[in-house]
Amino acid sequence: MTTTPSSRRVAPLSKADYELLAEIRDLLRRFGAFSEEAARQAGLTAHHHQALLAIKGYPGKESLTVGELAERLGVRHHSVVGLIDRLVSRGLVERHANPTDRRQVLIELTPKAETLLVDLSLAHRDELKRLAPLLGPLLEQLQSGA
Repeated sequence: MTTTPSSRRVAPLSKADYELLAEIRDLLRRFGAFSEEAARQAGLTAHHHQALLAIKGYPGKESLTVGELAERLGVRHHSVVGLIDRLVSRGLVERHANPTDRRQVLIELTPKAETLLVDLSLAHRDELKRLAPLLGPLLEQLQSGA
């Protein structure tokens, strides 16, 4: 049997606990809204941006298999294939056969995607730096069990 949050026996939460969680959730929501708007202004959907970042930010690799990208995005293989099709049609990613396993397709960013991603990533880093002084103390309170 899986344990859901409501089926676990836990100490009751205080009003301060709820306020802390609400404040953290609000900051994360604001960052999410910022991210979606920044992607839109760059001519991308939030999913496109997330896929490009997942490809570029994958540890130790410059290109990924379709399966690796699906896993990284938390979606099914067939769903990521459609996303890749849209990114290919926009000139943002390219498909290549894996030279070590011809059954696999590798996905990599195009120079156009690299340029878009640099600008978006700098904006996101700046926004996270702006939010860090607000979020940091809240996370410390959460960790200390306040």
